[in-house]
Amino acid sequence: MICRLWHGWTAREDADGYERYLRDELYPRLAGVAGYRGHPVLRRPAGDEVEFVTLTWFDSLDAVRAFAGDEYETPVLTDHARALLSRWDDRAAHFDLALER
Repeated sequence: MICRLWHGWTAREDADGYERYLRDELYPRLAGVAGYRGHPVLRRPAGDEVEFVTLTWFDSLDAVRAFAGDEYETPVLTDHARALLSRWDDRAAHFDLALER
C-alpha cells in the first residue's frame, strides 16, 4: 500500500472552496482509478493561510502512475485548484505502509 502525501495552502477565504473542490471534483475522479483506496484530508489554520495535507492511498506505484502519470511525484493541479491555492509543495512524497493497526 502506498500513501501519496502532499501539502497545499489557501488564503483563509478560499479554504472552504478548496475543500469543496477536493470533495466534489478531484476525489470523485479518483474513484475510477484501479488501485485507488481512499483519501483522508487534514486541514488547519496556519497564520493568514489554511494548510491542507492530502493522504491519498493506492495499492501500488503503478496505481499512482495511473492517476498522476509517469512523473508521479509532480502534483496533479487543475486550473480550478491553482485558482484556490496560494502555494503548494512542488513534489508529492510517496510512502510504503509499514505498520497498520
